[in-house]
Amino acid sequence: MSTPFLFFFLCCLVLVSCTEDEELSLLEVPEADESPITGVTNGDRNATNLSPDIVREWTDVLLQNERHAVGLRPNGSARALAYIYLAAYETALPALRGFTSNTRRLDGLNLERDFRGADNASVALALNACFADVINHFLINVPAELQDDVDDFELAMRDELTRGLSDRAIAEAEDWGAYVARQVIEYSQTDREAEEQILDPQPRSYEPPVGEGFWTYSADPERALFPYWERVRTFVIPAEETTTLPPLAYSTVAGSPFREQMEEVYAVNNAARGRDDEQLWIAEFWSDDVERLMISPPARQISIANQLADQYSLSLGESLALFLRVGFAMNDAAVATWKYKYAHMVMRPSVYLQDLIDPEFRTNLFRLIFWPDPGFPGYPSGHSCFASAAGGVFRETFGNQTNFTDRTHEGRTEFRGAPRTYSTFDQLAEENAYSRIPLGVHVRMDCDEGLRLGYEIAGAVNDLTLREEDF
Repeated sequence: MSTPFLFFFLCCLVLVSCTEDEELSLLEVPEADESPITGVTNGDRNATNLSPDIVREWTDVLLQNERHAVGLRPNGSARALAYIYLAAYETALPALRGFTSNTRRLDGLNLERDFRGADNASVALALNACFADVINHFLINVPAELQDDVDDFELAMRDELTRGLSDRAIAEAEDWGAYVARQVIEYSQTDREAEEQILDPQPRSYEPPVGEGFWTYSADPERALFPYWERVRTFVIPAEETTTLPPLAYSTVAGSPFREQMEEVYAVNNAARGRDDEQLWIAEFWSDDVERLMISPPARQISIANQLADQYSLSLGESLALFLRVGFAMNDAAVATWKYKYAHMVMRPSVYLQDLIDPEFRTNLFRLIFWPDPGFPGYPSGHSCFASAAGGVFRETFGNQTNFTDRTHEGRTEFRGAPRTYSTFDQLAEENAYSRIPLGVHVRMDCDEGLRLGYEIAGAVNDLTLREEDF
């Protein structure tokens, strides 16, 4: 945790109660006229000036744990992110002027208590309690030492944030954060389909249909992953309200469009490995396929959002709104994509290429993971859908033009994770999507359709009303 961040909260992050017509403001600290971090005097500070750093710091903790959460990716992770940031957003909402609660839209999410009238309550302290509870609940199968790290981080933050606060103020803030976390967790548990499928992600009750060119598994580690995920709750756009385009017709005939796309994967995959060039860098940079080595594809978009929130100096409210939209987009993208994957049943390139072109073919994912293909059909590409679902939100939030460097994997040596820079969010999403070709795990039509579907989902998420004036 950075020293400036701790010093900032030591100096100024405590809220006072307000009347309906007054701005929420920070409690005075002993004769400190001006924050050394922001240059804003205590008397001038209001809720819109609350630091978003606690959200960014907790997001770093979340990403570290998500990387090691076994059996969740990508669908369970996408769902977890949506609920975690829903809880964080609702916890801070009493201090966010102009923002509105999701209880207006989400039937069954009940927040019947009110934090706004609490005396001397700190929204940062409430967020600290909330994040710890929801991360520990939603990120399952995490090593015990990482769960301990979450608890240790909460305690360290608590020690800093409670200095100078009364016992009553501390209790009210932490009680509010724990209450919102509990209500969101209870709401999530009413989605029985998701709760059951997360515990049994590769159900033996599912056997894929047999057909020419259909995806299937060759051994238990490759059994169908989340084949019933289309039944899971969405937050913005139900899967049945999304659209799908049919894939190319299966063919083994030379010169057919289907075979040409398979041959493209063969050529690009092998050339990238043989040359050890930028295409291999792109493939590994965006892989995010390997538990414990990398975060999942949905969490990668949260990592990007965290960097963008810092780069663009978003306020607490703006940051939480961004994370909420991205979380909802990841959840709904997973539901729609998996619906269509198991509807179209398109096979993976490695099976086709090994059967018809080169029995020794190996994907560029093979060196990083025991099982070289993800355990689900190829069309549409999940990576591509997650990329454009988030990319469409970023484009709406910041405009398409940017100067963004993704440092998610900076310093990693186990794979090519050196930072890469982008001038538009479309470029960011497209490189992520088409990285699956040099990795050897998707054909071009998978990526095309994933991108199209993701932007469709982003459009719905961007229409989500989070401001009072939108009603």
